Amino acid sequence: MKSILAVLTVCFLLSFPAPAQKSSKSSQPPPQFTQRVTREVRHQILMLPYYSEFDVIGFKVQGYTVTLYGKVVRPSLKDDAANSIKKIEGVEHVNNQIEVLPPSPMDDRLRARLFRAIYGYSSLQRYGVGSNRPIHIIVDRGHVTLEGVVDNQADKNVAGIRANSVPGIFSVKNNLAVAPGNAKKQT
Repeated sequence: MKSILAVLTVCFLLSFPAPAQKSSKSSQPPPQFTQRVTREVRHQILMLPYYSEFDVIGFKVQGYTVTLYGKVVRPSLKDDAANSIKKIEGVEHVNNQIEVLPPSPMDDRLRARLFRAIYGYSSLQRYGVGSNRPIHIIVDRGHVTLEGVVDNQADKNVAGIRANSVPGIFSVKNNLAVAPGNAKKQT
């Protein structure tokens, strides 16, 4: 009798649907969350103590996950970037895809020459003011990539020409972007 009663109780309980579990977060955060996290991630990257014009770090916010990508000279900078982003409220996961460039005395010498060639040139000197310089010079085994934002197409072209003038470089890729709104003002 007890076993029949137990079976009937189980059948009775199974006939009712289970209450829906309330998740603490929906699958997609509201746009305000994404905008706030984007601002905070950008701020955290710029505030990294060893982030320089020889590093470039980008990011993508997807839901509650932040993906970091780019190239850095110091291995500690990769870890520092991920650790600072993990502290942002609402970020649940950091996917750290930042590449650490191999140590190379040749690349270090090229970085110094490129810095002087670009930031020492009269029409580009204004970009060298301050601690967060907008032109990032990435040197990887003799290959150079320019990243960042400049005011106009002429500055982009000059930076590329100046980089190409440095001896010992295998190739130059100019990925500099022209600031929005300034691209249409060209004559």
